[in-house]
Amino acid sequence: MQIEKVSSQDIDQIMRIEHEGFNEAEAGSRTGYLERIQVLKDSFLVAKEADKIIGFVVGPITDERFIEDWMFEKATSPVKNNGHQLIFSIAIDPNFRGQGIGSTLLSAFEKNAQSMNCISVSLTCLEDRIKFYEKNGYQNIGLAESTHGNETWYNMEKIIH
Repeated sequence: MQIEKVSSQDIDQIMRIEHEGFNEAEAGSRTGYLERIQVLKDSFLVAKEADKIIGFVVGPITDERFIEDWMFEKATSPVKNNGHQLIFSIAIDPNFRGQGIGSTLLSAFEKNAQSMNCISVSLTCLEDRIKFYEKNGYQNIGLAESTHGNETWYNMEKIIH
């Protein structure tokens, strides 16, 4: 398995995985992902096996410590120094789940964030995924203000600097 930065040619495979991993209210749009590929290319990683994308992770570097719903509306240029790396989405092809790919992507994403002098990596997740992130060194900070997809979200954070 290789971890590399995203390419615009990856869009079809990314959208397939996105829609297999999230319900219609939670999933990002093709237009939104094309924008993320362009604007967030330095913090958009894909896991590939034999040129097939089997997972990805993406998010901006911001001054804000946690994700807020307005951030999903339009990809904004990332802060360059001492920001917080947010994870908008991490998704694994259902045929490859349970093989450590999510943890490998998180680790690569954290190293990438450290190289850009980020203070922390944070995300929001559903309650049933809290243990996975805790296993990967994230702390549950409590309920998020987000109502994205009409779900209850929890803020998870890992300090890296």
